[in-house]
Amino acid sequence: MLICNKKNALRLIISTTLFSVPLMTYAADHHDDHNGHDHSDHSEHSEHRQHDAHIHGVVETNIAQDGEHLLFEITAPGSDVVGFEHAPKNKEQEQLLEQAIAKLKTPNAIFSLPESANCEVSDIHVSHNMKSEDHGDHDHDHDHDHDHHNDDSHHEEHQGEHGEFTAQYEYHCETMSKLNQIETQWFNVFSHTQKMTVQYLGNSGQKAATLTAKKAVLAL
Repeated sequence: MLICNKKNALRLIISTTLFSVPLMTYAADHHDDHNGHDHSDHSEHSEHRQHDAHIHGVVETNIAQDGEHLLFEITAPGSDVVGFEHAPKNKEQEQLLEQAIAKLKTPNAIFSLPESANCEVSDIHVSHNMKSEDHGDHDHDHDHDHDHHNDDSHHEEHQGEHGEFTAQYEYHCETMSKLNQIETQWFNVFSHTQKMTVQYLGNSGQKAATLTAKKAVLAL
C-alpha cells in the first residue's frame, strides 16, 4: 500500500506540472494520498499530457523526493528504446522488446547515485503500449481497447502514433543529505536517445535540466 501511495504521489506531481507546485502544496497533496483519495483523473491527465509531448529522440524523466525515498518516472518513445513504435512483427522485434524490458528493469545500469547517500532500489515497474497478443502481460497500465486485433492496419496505426515505454523506480536512501547529484547512463544503454529532459522536486528545491550523452549529470 505504501509503494502504491508513493507512485500516486509522484503521478500527482507530474500531472499538475512539477515546477508550478510549491513544496508545501506537494506535501498537502501527498497527505491526501495517504488518506485514500482517488487521483485517477490526475493519472489520466498525466498520461495524456505525456503522449501529446511525445518526441522521437527525447526522453522525459520526473524525479521526486519523499523523505528517505526517491521516486523516478521515465517516459520514452518506443523508437528510442527498441527502434520501432508498433507491436512486434517478427521474432527479431519480439526479442528486441524483451531485451529492452530487461534493461529497463535494471535501474542501477541506467542511473548512478552517490555511494555516500546509501541508496538501494526498493521497487521497479516497467510498462509499454506496444503489446501484441503474445505480450499482454507487459502492459499493466495501458487502458486502450485492443478488441480489434483482427484489424491489423487499424491496430498498427493506433500503436505507431503513441508507442512508448514507462519505467518507475523507487529508491530508499539512508543518507538523503548526501544525494548531491544523479548521473545517467541512459545514452549508453539506449543510443537512439538524443536528450533527456529532467524535472526534480526535493529537499534541494525544484530543478529542471536537459541531459545529453556529453552532459549526463544532474547537480542537486
